[in-house]
Amino acid sequence: MTIAVPEWAADVARQLPYPLVFCTVSGAHLYGFASIDSDLDLRAAHVLPAVEVVGLHTGPATLQRAGVRDGVELDVVSHDLLKFAKLLNSRNGYVLEQLLSPLVVVTSPLHAALVDLTPGLITSNHAYHYLGFSHSQEKLYAKTGELKPALYTLRVLLTGIHLMRTGQLETDLGVLGTSLPYVPDLIAAKRDAEHGPFPPDVAARLADDIPRLRADLETARDNSPLPNHPSATAVATLHDLIVTTRLGQP
Repeated sequence: MTIAVPEWAADVARQLPYPLVFCTVSGAHLYGFASIDSDLDLRAAHVLPAVEVVGLHTGPATLQRAGVRDGVELDVVSHDLLKFAKLLNSRNGYVLEQLLSPLVVVTSPLHAALVDLTPGLITSNHAYHYLGFSHSQEKLYAKTGELKPALYTLRVLLTGIHLMRTGQLETDLGVLGTSLPYVPDLIAAKRDAEHGPFPPDVAARLADDIPRLRADLETARDNSPLPNHPSATAVATLHDLIVTTRLGQP
């Protein structure tokens, strides 16, 4: 059973005080293991008006909102276009996943233009994001024994491997984890309880699989067909999009 994104998600996004480039759903909904009590993680990019960029009094590069609607906890984060573009022009897997998320709440022509640029911005160095995130989530799993960080650990390693080998972003653990026979049962358990314990009978298998997958990611990085640096053409086009958008603002 897939946990649906609430129909009112777009209304929540549009309550932010600036025009949106896009808003998508991230977190467990994107990763294929949302539970019945999961938070709704909305991630967006907004456009500050020129008067809040060039003067003494500048607008927020990042907006963050939290709350509850219809019993669902909300976590809303939006970056101004310039900050988002700088993060995108790096090895930041978070913003890449936000931009390319298929769970689109709000979109625009600029959103489509940014998506079109991403093939030229993905590099083999994105592997470092996924390796780093896997270490932090594994430590959290070791500390808490909870299912959620264990699933996050598997997900980021498998996403990184797939990205390094194919240049394509896939974030759904249900799609990525077909080679791990216990993954469907773990996802089903997570959907019943956001912070449930990790099944003890799978713990030993996970202890073997995590270091193996991490080694696979390092090998995939070293042998990846992806370039080491973003395309100069893509970066120049990204720059032009920022300038054109900003100059069009009042």
